[in-house]
Amino acid sequence: MSLQSREPRILVAHARAEAFAPRTRSILGNLGYRIVMLEELEELLGGAEAPRPDLRIVDERRLSEVPEDDGAGPVPMIVLTGRHGVTGADSRIVGALMRPAGLHDLYCLLQQVFEQHPRSAPRVPTHLRAVCRRRGVEWTGAVLSLSENGCLLRSTEPLTLGTRLELCFELPRVGPIELWAETAYQLVPDMGLVFSALAPAHREAIVSYVDDALGASPAATL
Repeated sequence: MSLQSREPRILVAHARAEAFAPRTRSILGNLGYRIVMLEELEELLGGAEAPRPDLRIVDERRLSEVPEDDGAGPVPMIVLTGRHGVTGADSRIVGALMRPAGLHDLYCLLQQVFEQHPRSAPRVPTHLRAVCRRRGVEWTGAVLSLSENGCLLRSTEPLTLGTRLELCFELPRVGPIELWAETAYQLVPDMGLVFSALAPAHREAIVSYVDDALGASPAATL
């Protein structure tokens, strides 16, 4: 998912700040999901009526404080809980996560709730020189966007869907990343690649790179 230009979705959190992993709230804000703590919202509004949130994130110990829905219909809830999850007795509950809620797990769940074509991992725009290899032939290209699961590749050689190739690119402060990928879709004139058999160290490096890039982007505003 690229950085959002639309108005952010407003998610009201009935939870303590410690219920979220470090940087989760700030990075999700940059991705178009603004998490506002309930106490912060009340202070910002100064007694005015609170706007209807797109979703509530609720610590299971604070479920009793969630207001009844108005005539506009139910506001979906994600519950922050322990290892045993939730029972699903409340029809507003669309999902649950263990505390503290991490960026990638919460992002994936929000995508499932809100997006018609959900992504499983955040992505960032890039321009990284790439080297491609297939059947003894080597050529160059550029990685135009990157997530832990795949990338968008601009190739100097034509590629067909379903092509498996070796891909190498260099991440700042990390060094070269070499992996196998397969062309899964076309975004003319570029190709969407899905990574396979990604080494744990390389996956961790890509996740760290993506998180750092998202954390450095301008925060969304209410």
